[in-house]
Amino acid sequence: MKRTILTAALAFLAAAPAFAAETAEGKVIYGADDRLDIYQVSDARLLKLADSTVGLFQGYDVTVEGSKAKLATESYAQGYDLCKEEPFYDQVTGAFCSGSLVAPDIIMTAGHCVKTEDACRGTKFVFGFAVKAKGVMPLEVPASEVYGCAQLIGREQVGTGADWALIRLDRKVTGHAPLKYNTADTVKNGDPLIVIGHPAGLPTKIAGGATVRDASPKGYYVANLDTYGGNSGSAVFNARTGVIEGILVRGEQDYVYKDGCAVSNVCASDGCRGEDVTKLSAITSPFKAPGAESARIARAAPVFELLKTAAPAFN
Repeated sequence: MKRTILTAALAFLAAAPAFAAETAEGKVIYGADDRLDIYQVSDARLLKLADSTVGLFQGYDVTVEGSKAKLATESYAQGYDLCKEEPFYDQVTGAFCSGSLVAPDIIMTAGHCVKTEDACRGTKFVFGFAVKAKGVMPLEVPASEVYGCAQLIGREQVGTGADWALIRLDRKVTGHAPLKYNTADTVKNGDPLIVIGHPAGLPTKIAGGATVRDASPKGYYVANLDTYGGNSGSAVFNARTGVIEGILVRGEQDYVYKDGCAVSNVCASDGCRGEDVTKLSAITSPFKAPGAESARIARAAPVFELLKTAAPAFN
């Protein structure tokens, strides 16, 4: 059922122009499992969105050796005690959260993914942790695809509200374009959605076939996205425009046990609690521009507006 919706979403993206480690609660599958690996997707617009998303790794799980960076991963099947019929059973996990590039040197993610400046500096932001050919696991990436944290610009974590963080990287990103986003509170029930990130720490997955179920809560909205722990921090896109409309932060329990092993928790498209997505309009916090005097801290102002002043290339 939801595959048909994903096909329609891909068609929208092809036809319509885009606008100029602690996990939270688990996530879940709604209706059919719409998660796809990069090699299974041919739509160039969708692949471009995925190309500007990152996996968050613990720094000690990334080892740079010359021009390559080796990624410490583990068996998804063994790590989660999975039943053999579970999708992606033979893949590996490694990322603890997800994020997206929203300016030349700025990553957006969930606040519970990076709680302190020290935690930020202990995190590596990795592009290209994806299955680009069937059966070929991404055990390493070019060293140039790995970035460190220079500054935790701001964050917020409200248990039943907004949950976000903005991180300045240790250098400007090359080879990946900043994503476009909508900071206006215009999300409405029924809007079609696509999420891109690292469910359960797996290589990049693209999942469509979702819609906004309830846009009324303050600071977030509820959707029926196919997401898991590890998707926290994932960019959630409007499937018609390709513009980021929020950050995946909370959801339903991921797995249930069946005959002594784990399988994905499956709900009806309109069932269970739904997945919570932070609205970008909720991103406000004290912010200090790089090199500014301590007294020049703007409080309770929209962070995106402040970043436009600090970084003119910000969308």
